[in-house]
Amino acid sequence: MSLPTPQTVAQILTAATDSVTVINGINTDGADSIYAGATAEPTGTVVASTWTQAEINYKVQQNVDHLETILAYDGNGHADVAGSSEDKSSYTGAITTGKAYITDNS
Repeated sequence: MSLPTPQTVAQILTAATDSVTVINGINTDGADSIYAGATAEPTGTVVASTWTQAEINYKVQQNVDHLETILAYDGNGHADVAGSSEDKSSYTGAITTGKAYITDNS
């Protein structure tokens, strides 16, 4: 049995982009975001989420936590994301945006 090939920093960051998308989508559209439980009718009309603000904030916090965890990878069991020179500005920006969103909507 062979072990899986470890992911590179670029692969890890690419996978973490989903969390950036969720945070930014909720920040932009709030309860109208598909990432906060909203749906889109075939006509394009958005049906707002039935989630509470606390539930939306929890979703944002989960994604902030995920990004903070990924950015802290230090090469011990994962690629060294923390020490990498890869551009991480979209990830750190999403963390800042997510924290501000939660503060503004608590």
